[in-house]
Amino acid sequence: MNFKALVGAVAGLALATTAMAAEITGAGASFPFPIYAKWAATYKGVSGTSLNYQSIGSGGGIAQIKAKTVAFGATDKPLTPKELNAAGLTQFPTVIGGVVPVVNIPGITPGQLALDGQTLAGIFMGKIARWDAPEIKKLNPGVNLPGRAITVVHRSDGSGTTFIFATYLSRVNADWKNDVGADTAIDWPTGIGAKGNEGVAGNVAQIGGSIGYVEYAYAKQNGCVDLLSAIS
Repeated sequence: MNFKALVGAVAGLALATTAMAAEITGAGASFPFPIYAKWAATYKGVSGTSLNYQSIGSGGGIAQIKAKTVAFGATDKPLTPKELNAAGLTQFPTVIGGVVPVVNIPGITPGQLALDGQTLAGIFMGKIARWDAPEIKKLNPGVNLPGRAITVVHRSDGSGTTFIFATYLSRVNADWKNDVGADTAIDWPTGIGAKGNEGVAGNVAQIGGSIGYVEYAYAKQNGCVDLLSAIS
């Protein structure tokens, strides 16, 4: 078989390359990279064929598969039928994962901090700028919240993870939907940018008082305090 495939939905892997190739190349979302790396090692062990996947973001993956410089692409934001037909691509999902907010607040442990969707939107819009803001204190009675500024860390590259997170915020907060919206790249009202899930997780791990959003595996790998079970 000799065709190109774009992996869509929540990102996945399609072995879409010439048979007997010495190396399969792919590029795209950082979201699935942890499992892709494990699959690549296993596949090479049983087939002798290497799989080289570049974790460059959904936008980069779409660009490279359309340019036919890789055998497969990965994106967390699926392409429309019109886009697929125009580029001659095949798309299907193979991986499901979760996007979680992560924080670095000295003294706060996993499961201790609660944030709802409205408050998250307020933080990522810059309207809630301190960890001891009334909106956060109301959700966390008895929690010793520090009186320090919140540093928002977001993606700087075209990102399906951003699309997933922004879509959630658009559904729970009308101001976010009207003023910011949801796409792989958005005009962030506040914060600092970082490339890839790796970059966001790394920055949150290093910056006290920060908050970001990553695929769950990156939160675990970087020792970030995730809010997986603390959002309503």
